[in-house]
Amino acid sequence: MFCSISGVVPEQPVVSTKSGHLFEKKLVEKFVKETGKCPVTNELMSLDDLMPLKANKTVKPRPSPATSIPGLLGLFHDEWDALMLETHSLRQSLHNVRQELSHALYLHDASTRVIARLIRERDEARSSLQNVKATLAAESDQAAKRGSDAAAIEDTDGDAKKQKKASLPESVIEELQAVNSTLSKGRKKRAISDSLATTEDLQHSSVIGSHPLHQTTQGGIVALDINPESAHVLATAGLDSSVQIFDHVQTRILGSLQGHSKRLTSVAYATSTVLLSSSADKTTRIWSEQSPGSFTCAATLTDHTAEVVGVTVHPSRKFFVTGSSDATWCFYDLEKAECLRQVASEDASEAYTALQFHPDGLILGTGTDKALIRIWEVKQQKNVATFEGHIKPVKALAFSENGFHLASVSEDCVKLWDLRKLKNFKTLEPYDGSAPCNAVAFDYSGNYLAVGGQDARIYGVKQDFEVVKTYQDLPKKGVTALRFGPDAKTLFVGSADHNLRIIGAAGSTTSMQE
Repeated sequence: MFCSISGVVPEQPVVSTKSGHLFEKKLVEKFVKETGKCPVTNELMSLDDLMPLKANKTVKPRPSPATSIPGLLGLFHDEWDALMLETHSLRQSLHNVRQELSHALYLHDASTRVIARLIRERDEARSSLQNVKATLAAESDQAAKRGSDAAAIEDTDGDAKKQKKASLPESVIEELQAVNSTLSKGRKKRAISDSLATTEDLQHSSVIGSHPLHQTTQGGIVALDINPESAHVLATAGLDSSVQIFDHVQTRILGSLQGHSKRLTSVAYATSTVLLSSSADKTTRIWSEQSPGSFTCAATLTDHTAEVVGVTVHPSRKFFVTGSSDATWCFYDLEKAECLRQVASEDASEAYTALQFHPDGLILGTGTDKALIRIWEVKQQKNVATFEGHIKPVKALAFSENGFHLASVSEDCVKLWDLRKLKNFKTLEPYDGSAPCNAVAFDYSGNYLAVGGQDARIYGVKQDFEVVKTYQDLPKKGVTALRFGPDAKTLFVGSADHNLRIIGAAGSTTSMQE
């Protein structure tokens, strides 16, 4: 049955009760509404004359385009166009979703970094606060102790206090002598390590690492020291008034010690867990390690009235000495954090600029701003020798482990002194006056001497102090601190550009770790 208008099988068939013709409901209703007549007979007809028929729902009529091959091709083309449009829309949606996801991940990463930085700053602030609290507590305890001691002295025995400051206790002197006897005997039989770096090893060495440890604005490294039990851990003192604890094998900072109010002048390990630092703020601080990398200020020493220029540790690691530009040096008991003796120079205008203990512990060397080197006998605190020869203030001192040689450095040159004959036997002028010398250090064997200035260079002691190696690829600001690693296989260089540089052969850091 076909629609009398379209000629196709109707989906909603209706029949006219007047004419009996079959129509598609939509088509005939539209025609009747417009004309009011039958589209076939042209007779009057209304919508009430249309009677719906029941269509077979199981078999849908085939649309007219599907009745021929061109019609089918047209349908396929339309379907293909619709599919391509849908695919294009999906691709656009996927691209937008990817961009939104990328933006969300970027925001998440940035948020994570900010949170991590804030957590780190919070932890550093907490650590600094703990150090300040410990410092204030230690200072208050010391102030209370000094007040009580002063009151007791004024009331009872003021003369006894003066007598105590006049000399070291007998028990301390006996311990100094015992340590000296043991070390001096062992030094005579001391054998050179088979693994000591040769001159060929040094000639093939180079800078293998550079690490910024201090602030870039005021980050110059003025001193450094190596942990006596962990050679891969170092402490550096900077002009930014902080001490950085650095593991050069893991290449990470283990701790940052804040507390001094002015630039640092020296740093030294008393033991593997106790660190000493001196500063231009007239104080020396004793830092104690509570957990790996976490130090607190155990004591603040305020016996000097001017800048503390350096600190050196006695070989027993129970005592240490500080020197100051107030023309005095102080001998301390490490465990008690107490000054046992403060020794003033005969010339009150002579400011100390450097100091160093002899390896045997009974001799102390001090350098002054008047270009003099004074050798002190520690037991009686007497100046037993004075070396003259420099024309500018002495910057640093270094005793050789052989016990016989002392190296001193000033801007003009480096001088080697024979402690047996008390005279200068060698003068080194690395830069011929064109640049200042800043630092000097012997290696543990006493076979090599490192000098720092506009570059770093190593001299062979047994080669009559000939240059073994010169390292030119260092900062123009100059070398300010030097320290040899075990067996002279590495040389740690502190510079004025806030970087710690490590010199050695390729792979030497790995071998040290092993």
